[in-house]
Amino acid sequence: MKTRKSWAEPFKIKMVELIKMTTPKQRLKAIREAGYNTFLLKSEDVYIDLLTDSGTSAMSDQQWAGMMLGDEAYAGSRNFYHLEKAVQETYGYKYLVPTHQGRGAEHIISKVLIKKGDVIPGNMYFTTTRLHQELAGGTFVDVIVDEAHDPQSDFPFKGNIDLQKLEDVIKKYGPKRIPYVSMATTVNMAGGQPISMENLKTVRQLTQKHNIRIIHDMTRVAENAYFIKEREKGYRNRSIASLVKEICSYTDGATMSAKKDALVNIGGFLALNDWNTFEEARNMVVIYEGLHTYGGLAGRDMEAMSIGIRESVDYDHMHARIGQVLYLGDKLVEAGVPVVHPIGSHGVFLDARTILDHIPQDNYPAQTLAAELYINSGVRSMERGIVSAGRNPKTGKNYYPKLELVRLTIPRRVYTQAHMDVVAESVIEVFENRKKIKGLRMIYEPRYLRFFQARFAPLK
Repeated sequence: MKTRKSWAEPFKIKMVELIKMTTPKQRLKAIREAGYNTFLLKSEDVYIDLLTDSGTSAMSDQQWAGMMLGDEAYAGSRNFYHLEKAVQETYGYKYLVPTHQGRGAEHIISKVLIKKGDVIPGNMYFTTTRLHQELAGGTFVDVIVDEAHDPQSDFPFKGNIDLQKLEDVIKKYGPKRIPYVSMATTVNMAGGQPISMENLKTVRQLTQKHNIRIIHDMTRVAENAYFIKEREKGYRNRSIASLVKEICSYTDGATMSAKKDALVNIGGFLALNDWNTFEEARNMVVIYEGLHTYGGLAGRDMEAMSIGIRESVDYDHMHARIGQVLYLGDKLVEAGVPVVHPIGSHGVFLDARTILDHIPQDNYPAQTLAAELYINSGVRSMERGIVSAGRNPKTGKNYYPKLELVRLTIPRRVYTQAHMDVVAESVIEVFENRKKIKGLRMIYEPRYLRFFQARFAPLK
């Protein structure tokens, strides 16, 4: 059996943020007031916050120093040009449109490229991405490999696009109704699963044959590059930076939530290679986000982002970042807790459908499990199942995803190994008492992205 070498954080701590310890009684009161939705908890009532890795990472001393160099001019901020250079050098895209965060970029590219009746194939949906595509008049079609829907499959690249599924979509609808293929690195909803370089090359060949773009959701592209280096033959001796640039070279543009890989608390961008698409997007950003040289961001935020982009492709940083996720995942697997295999890049995904197999999907097993975990220890996680999947906009009926998951998302450079031990102990205790857990009913449902604001109550 292969022994995994120990890792240590490639940094030392020079500032701490105190966190609040609570009692089970206090946590029960808090989750009731939050409608059993972990998104509605107050952060001050959370002990270890694994809700998301979006905007929750710790910035480096270099990034904080960069914040002091913010040029807050309304137009032509020098920080925009620093960011543009970082994107061009690290990712290889020609043109940059800054946005306040990733969904701003999703909104703009959807309005620019999608027309009513279009179809957008992709390697599994993401919540905000699919909604922007639908609001623009398009329909998302899942073309990810079947292994991605099986939490127990050990297939190393569950983010891969199924070439036959993609060809079938092209044949059925025709290339003119497909504005682009939506390709994510890594695939969040599948459990942080990567796409292989070989698969990406093949997809690129197919799309070029039909003159179809690939738009890259590059939120965690450096994490994907790490897995290619570790798992895919022929890439062991390559740097993370070179792999990231090669991945991007097979795509025509990208949306980026810099709040993940790029290690900032706010910010994103749309990157493009085609001038005409860029020109239209640059007009759109002025309407919806801000001038094309700030896109809703302060100069200091753009400076921190440009530094974070370069830090994100450092091997030692990525080895420790993913090592911490693997550490937590291995502890849960050793205890027999059902999780998504293989362990993904940004979090450990609990298989709520299997853990709470006595609770029907209509009674929200993943939502229930996330609430129970918070009550047990103050650890905040999030649901990735039927609540996140939402409803079909045409029929109004629930989507029923095969994956019903709870995501334990690890912020970058924030928590220690001891925190992961506490999380593991809490999950294991809840798992051991799982048969006592009852489901939930939804008592309030917002119109869009219901997982953010929906409220629940225990079944009577």
